[in-house]
Amino acid sequence: MANCTSIRNEFSAYLDGAVSGATMHAIAAHLQSCPACAEEFAGWQSTQHAIARLGALKAPEDLGLRLRLAISREKAKQQSLWTDRFALQWSNVLGPLVLQASAGLAAAVLLVGSMIMMLGITPVAVEANDEPLAVVTAPHYLYTATATGPIRTSEDTVIVVAAEVNSQGQVYDYRILTGPLDEGVSNQVQQHLLMSVFEPARVFGSPVPGRAVVTFSGISVKG
Repeated sequence: MANCTSIRNEFSAYLDGAVSGATMHAIAAHLQSCPACAEEFAGWQSTQHAIARLGALKAPEDLGLRLRLAISREKAKQQSLWTDRFALQWSNVLGPLVLQASAGLAAAVLLVGSMIMMLGITPVAVEANDEPLAVVTAPHYLYTATATGPIRTSEDTVIVVAAEVNSQGQVYDYRILTGPLDEGVSNQVQQHLLMSVFEPARVFGSPVPGRAVVTFSGISVKG
């Protein structure tokens, strides 16, 4: 029985011609003298012949296209998972930190390079021309939708405002950082901001909410 087991373990290699000449002769001699092994070997031969009759399978004509589509879908899925993870991290951690840094840079540049308009000239918001912070940019002032008059105050002064800009470039909230805080000035600033259009902040080219620091000239109306 031990000899039969060792012979049967060689059937596959024997059929493939992957045994030595001595082993081939030993197996052939054993098959002639052992009906049980000869019967099992006949089953192996029958299976091999049936497989050989099947021939080589031909790949579908559209196999290449189907593979490319599958690879494209997998890449798109992985990219979507990556952007979803980044968006979550941005909204929870990175966004507030980067926007604060951008607003601080805008304020520093703006306070140094802001232009104060002369009496009688329609005031225009001057916003810092920030350089991109890596892949993040702050909002940029574009234009005012309608003509507006100067901001009237009790004294000539500079009014600095922190404006919250949504991803469509519209101001949805603001805070006066320096300048008169009375209701009249606040209403005038609000009117200017409502009519102003900004290029929204961007992250990797996609528009996101951000903060812009804007200056106005306060014009005294006292004679």
